[in-house]
Amino acid sequence: MAGQRQLHLGAFMRPISIHTGAWRYPGAFPDANFNLSHIKRFIQTLERGKFDAFFMADHLAVLNMPINALKRSHTVTSFEPFTLLSALSGATERIGLVATASTTFDEPYHIARRFASLDHISGGRAGWNIVTTSNPDAALNFGLDDHMEHDERYRRAREFYDVVTGLWDSFADDAFVRDVESGLYVDPQRMHVLNHKGKYLSVRGPLNIARPVQGWPVIVQAGASEAGRQLAAETAEVIFGASANIAAGQQFYADVKGRLDKLGRDRDHLKILPGAFVLVADSDEEARERLALLDSRVHYDSGIASLSIALGHDASGFDPDGPLPEIPETNASQSGRARVVEAARRDNLTVRQLARRLGGYSGLKFIGTPKTIADQMEEWLVSEASDGFNIMFPYLPEGLDDFVNRVVPELQRRGIFRREYEGATLREHLGLPRPKNRFFS
Repeated sequence: MAGQRQLHLGAFMRPISIHTGAWRYPGAFPDANFNLSHIKRFIQTLERGKFDAFFMADHLAVLNMPINALKRSHTVTSFEPFTLLSALSGATERIGLVATASTTFDEPYHIARRFASLDHISGGRAGWNIVTTSNPDAALNFGLDDHMEHDERYRRAREFYDVVTGLWDSFADDAFVRDVESGLYVDPQRMHVLNHKGKYLSVRGPLNIARPVQGWPVIVQAGASEAGRQLAAETAEVIFGASANIAAGQQFYADVKGRLDKLGRDRDHLKILPGAFVLVADSDEEARERLALLDSRVHYDSGIASLSIALGHDASGFDPDGPLPEIPETNASQSGRARVVEAARRDNLTVRQLARRLGGYSGLKFIGTPKTIADQMEEWLVSEASDGFNIMFPYLPEGLDDFVNRVVPELQRRGIFRREYEGATLREHLGLPRPKNRFFS
């Protein structure tokens, strides 16, 4: 239908499923998180389903959980994102390739170079998920004893973004003339030396790689705190949000899009895609039964560790059958902690119930038939609670196959999701403009 808003779909694929019981579900691939042939199959299925992007979250440490939980986790090992996405780019043609890279524990030159390379290798399909890294154990892997304070991490990230995007603009799009007759390969007048000297970073430049196919890879962010929302409004082109219900989604959507208005940015140049856990079945009742079976595969050790990570506080000593005690503020993710505390109070959950929910999935869920799920997704889209979703699958491969084979056709039938890719780059999939080079007209 002409003028109808279109849904955008990303796939949250690292870990392959965020649910700690996923690898134990009947018929699931237990090694799905660390098996290249499986992951190639998954991304090719997603591309057949015309997904905008495949997203790899990343961690710079073994997850900071007790050994009793770690020994039960399918996320203890996973591929380094750029190595994997470079391999997957050769097994696909259109789907976007988004990776997490940290502004706290990496250097801008490294990140600019890796993403520019991935964008060229994939023909313009790269996206950078900017994170400030909330896992304190990561600091210990990079020669630091202390983790940078929450708001300070965001101030550094803002400067980091300016440096990386400045490095991507090192060369004009027409800098590489490659004139065989005259022997001129690159026009030095079309090269810019950044010479950045700021509060946190000092980077000379230029980047030793041509400007990315997309100008810049797509900028993705996931922060929901005040500092995270403001950074996203200033810099992001996609937000992977975490709204647990449609009212929260509408509030977040209005807040962030309103910040864009104040900054003079076009509202359509930032897509808000909350994470959504989707489980498809022949009936709503069967879907609930499948979810109960999946949740029954969450070991208490895993659940209590997930709760500890979300709270930024060790929950292993809490009374399993008592209410959640008062939790002090920490330097961990503030938005994640607030969501857990709110859910415990609102639903009057015991620590055991909360742990099972966290070991499973405690956020936005769409559970039911293809029609039920499409109805809810359409409601979010038309009521401006989101521009689409970052889909999390309950178990692999069946949960992914069910979505692509059954939900995608229902969304297409309604005219709210593409039947074919219209462009070749991730920016084209998302309807985002190619950024102008700030140094060259």
